[in-house]
Amino acid sequence: MGGPLGAIIGRYPAAAGVDAEGQIGGGGGSGSDGGIIRHNRKCRDLVFLVIFIAFWVAMIVNSSFGFNQGNPLRLTYSLDYKGNVCGNRHADPDLRELDVRYWLDPNQVYLSGVKDSRFDLADARSICLMECPIPSEDGLNWVCDYPEGDIRLSVDDWINRDYDYYEFLTPEMRNTSLQLQGPCYPVIFPSVNVHWSCQFIVRASNVSLKHWQQMGGVNIDENIIIDKTIHKTINSPSSVLKRYVADIGKAWPVLIVCGGIVPLFLSVIWLLMIRHFVAGMTWITVILFNALVISVTMLYYAKAGWIGDDALSVVIGESDPYIRISGREINHLRVVAILMTIVMIIAFLSSIAIVRRILIATSVLKVAAKVIGEVQALIIFPILPYVVLAIFYMFWFSAALHLFSSGQILKNDCSGNCCAFDLKSNKVNCDNCCGYSIHYTPHIGLSILFHLFGCYWATQFIIACSSTVIAGSVASYYWARGEISPEIPFLPVFSSMKRLLRYSLGSVALGSVIVSVVEWIRFILEAFRRRLRHTDPAPATFFGKFMSSSSHYCLGCIDWTIRSVNRNAYIMYTLIAITGKGFSRASVIATGLIMNNILRIGKVNVIGDVILYLGKLCVSLFCALFAFLMLDTYKYKSAHNKISSPLFPVLVTWGLGYIVATLFFAVVEMSIDTIILSFCQDTEEHQGTAQCAPLLLIETLDGQGEMQRLTQGP
Repeated sequence: MGGPLGAIIGRYPAAAGVDAEGQIGGGGGSGSDGGIIRHNRKCRDLVFLVIFIAFWVAMIVNSSFGFNQGNPLRLTYSLDYKGNVCGNRHADPDLRELDVRYWLDPNQVYLSGVKDSRFDLADARSICLMECPIPSEDGLNWVCDYPEGDIRLSVDDWINRDYDYYEFLTPEMRNTSLQLQGPCYPVIFPSVNVHWSCQFIVRASNVSLKHWQQMGGVNIDENIIIDKTIHKTINSPSSVLKRYVADIGKAWPVLIVCGGIVPLFLSVIWLLMIRHFVAGMTWITVILFNALVISVTMLYYAKAGWIGDDALSVVIGESDPYIRISGREINHLRVVAILMTIVMIIAFLSSIAIVRRILIATSVLKVAAKVIGEVQALIIFPILPYVVLAIFYMFWFSAALHLFSSGQILKNDCSGNCCAFDLKSNKVNCDNCCGYSIHYTPHIGLSILFHLFGCYWATQFIIACSSTVIAGSVASYYWARGEISPEIPFLPVFSSMKRLLRYSLGSVALGSVIVSVVEWIRFILEAFRRRLRHTDPAPATFFGKFMSSSSHYCLGCIDWTIRSVNRNAYIMYTLIAITGKGFSRASVIATGLIMNNILRIGKVNVIGDVILYLGKLCVSLFCALFAFLMLDTYKYKSAHNKISSPLFPVLVTWGLGYIVATLFFAVVEMSIDTIILSFCQDTEEHQGTAQCAPLLLIETLDGQGEMQRLTQGP
């Protein structure tokens, strides 16, 4: 591999000395250079650091577009016939507290639902109200258009009168109202607030309908199409996606507590338990993981309505308990509940399968426990990247909400034939029939994809920086034979951070972008594979069968290659920290070291990584469980803070918890990887006997026999 690694990265204290070029020479552990990685380093992969900086400039520009054009209110509330967002205090008129969209003309709603109709529900006349109106029990209630023109009422007075100024109408206005042309419209059907839109219940009030007919009103269609049309609009895929994104904005306190504070607290506790109670941590992790999976699965079952009486409700506020309205959100919860059931079964069976290997995992974790005990600053260090990630995510989520709502409000190009009374011109107007919609251009979709990729790259970059610092600190500990100065416990971490900032940021930027790109390629390949699966499953011709088999084989090979690159990335970060090489050169060294010691590295890492992975899942699942409980409180089940579904906030909380756990668990993961890589290299340089393994490390693994048993293949 081009020279001994020990000579590359530092001097051996209390051994034969090394000269300035790294050759073995005299020196003791008490010297100023003892145990500290020394190497004639230089900045690596600067081009990719420049690319990363340019990427951040593009992220800021892209986010500024969202902040300038977006309005998160659009994700929750709908538009009225004037193009105003309900609840917008800057609209004309002032619509603060007027959050619910109500369609005035039931005949227009019916017409928009008729097959082959040229009239769309987006063009039906709708206004914003505080709550959905209900029919009168002994007469006829009216809902009138916004007061303007000759109607001398303020918006507040209009609200206080329950939106009814029919008594102030002129005879002409009353006549047009009876023709369902406004400005006042009868309340014939009851309605309920479903995701801030009034869902009609096609069960006309006999009293109200009788009064309407006696007054000479036009015929009103009583057809289930009215109900289905509004229900279809409210539950369209785009509307559901908007509500899911809006849920993240409404649940920001849950994200901060359950996605930030709770995983920080749990991760630190886990590291401390690894330090002081390593013998029982593997068993605790496996048992706790299964308990958390079962708990989260049961909560999904409850919200899906399969157990208990706490099923998700799509209705905002109070409603008739006999009225059952379903939505896509409930169906999605049921799908996730089924998936969690499968995960629960697999987790239980896997736990049984690895019981016999848990003792090996305990011995592996002892390595990290001893390093953490000697380099105690490693427990505190992940707080620094944690703070950086927290600041980044606050900016990123805010920008994401604005980008998702950054479409333009434009008037529809419709061909419907309708008329409505215009209070400003004081006459019936048949030329202003089209409503308004939010239009999304293709570049908005590209901006959102770029924003999502930016989040992944930035996250990988920060995690990679953290891993590199940890690897450098542990390498200092190993090659100094464990002689870390007790007076300066932070020295290895500070030195490793200095080397990262001065020499290796470009290499880390390159490694993180490779990991990000290959993960996106994996995502695209999975989507392509599913598409192939849903096409012709059994080609009739020999050529078709050959092409189908070849494509699946090629996709499998590409996927395996990508997974290998992704898995070995952290080992490459270890080599970057140890040698100071660029990412490409570190990849070559890592590949050679892995191939020469594949049985040694694999035997230790597989079981150790499984336990660490389960530990991360325990932290993230506990965050998801706590998020479920917070979202089940009154605050998030009523009024403006009501979320459409706990699905997205819980998933985001789970993801944030997993990322925070990754930052802290990297202390253990990188300690194991770095110690094992250094040990393997040490044994290669010294004919099978490690010379620089710290005495405390060997004692932890119960002597050299235990070390060889764990790290050597059969």
